[in-house]
Amino acid sequence: MKTAINIKTNKEVKIAAQKISEELGLSLSAVINAYLKHFIREKEIQFSIAPQMTPELEEVLKEVESDIKKKKNISPAFSSAKEINKHLNSL
Repeated sequence: MKTAINIKTNKEVKIAAQKISEELGLSLSAVINAYLKHFIREKEIQFSIAPQMTPELEEVLKEVESDIKKKKNISPAFSSAKEINKHLNSL
């Protein structure tokens, strides 16, 4: 069963949110419902301007950092395309 929620917000906030949701191919209602479901599931509210990394990206970065520490999967620095080609041909 569907129900309505009436909220008051700044007109500019509503317009900006509608514009972004439309750009993403979503209705503002769908965005708000997604936020509410997240709130229920995670029992948390996030306020951030900075984008957050996904757990998958965090995992990849951990592997990269591990490789760097082990000096594994690291190519040397090159100063010319000729050096790059020479290195690639040697692999």
